[in-house]
Amino acid sequence: MDARGAVGVVLFQLGGPESLDGVEPFLYRLFSDPDIIDFPFARVARPTLARLIASRRAHHVREHYARIGGKSPIGELTRRQALALERELANSIEARVFVAMRYSHPSTAEVVEEISRQPLKELVLLPLYPQYSLTTSGSSLNEWQRRYATLDGRRVPVKLVRNFYHHPGYLDALAERINLGLSRLETRPDALLARDEVCLVFSAHGVPLKSISAGDPYQAEVEATVSLVMARPGWRNPYRLCYQSRVGPGKWLPPSLDMTLEELAAGGTRAVLVVPVSFVTDHVETLHEIDIEAREAAARLGISHFEVMPALNDSPAFIRALADLVVEQAARTDA
Repeated sequence: MDARGAVGVVLFQLGGPESLDGVEPFLYRLFSDPDIIDFPFARVARPTLARLIASRRAHHVREHYARIGGKSPIGELTRRQALALERELANSIEARVFVAMRYSHPSTAEVVEEISRQPLKELVLLPLYPQYSLTTSGSSLNEWQRRYATLDGRRVPVKLVRNFYHHPGYLDALAERINLGLSRLETRPDALLARDEVCLVFSAHGVPLKSISAGDPYQAEVEATVSLVMARPGWRNPYRLCYQSRVGPGKWLPPSLDMTLEELAAGGTRAVLVVPVSFVTDHVETLHEIDIEAREAAARLGISHFEVMPALNDSPAFIRALADLVVEQAARTDA
């Protein structure tokens, strides 16, 4: 597509290692992020600390990636989302879609350099995180600002999709995937339960409590997402909200996914559908932490029916929601 006069769309995502050998470098970049590791004099100590944490965690994390195919699928899946979005946007506007990974390739710096060579009329920044957090969207946007500021006279107007947890199209896509997960449970050969008996366990990526205390809106936006989904007509399932992927010491948002499964099992729940509510793409947190570790834990606890909601990935409903977000921002005149 000729990019002349087109809208540039930048999808921001976490990234992931593309091989087992890439796990430790990926972890080093993650823990070198000032929005992740920050304390007095951190600028001096952070590189050494990041190397230490990455070295200590690499073997354990490498085993996780080995069990899901030896690499993260997030790069390929995000590229598929970008291609599908560009095709969908072609129905309404001329657009070029770019992918910027925070801790892998293509990096934000690489994408800024590529964009600088394109005759774009404006940019729409779209972090692929439904709920805003400084540790995810905030980190990606901070890195964008650092890199984009170096372009001097080659910059174009920039618009931002800060979050989309309450967007009707996103909620439609989420509800569609939840229904698909429930249907999988219903069609199992041993299915002896009604759809309404399944407990929906909404699982979001955890963040440290100190981030929430400092004003991070993430928890409130996650809770709002769950409320908006469960307020839709026809949802009568019991449900819980929990958090996963805790890293390191300190207090993190409770309750954990493990604790939630234990409590549900103790209360007699035997059917669970885990809904990865803050993830829009399959990666190690959904494929290993939920679909392997949590599944095994549920079986030990006596939860006989365990299912994971299929990730949004490049589902048509989700891609339409992303396109709506881009078109809405591109049409704004007050940015």
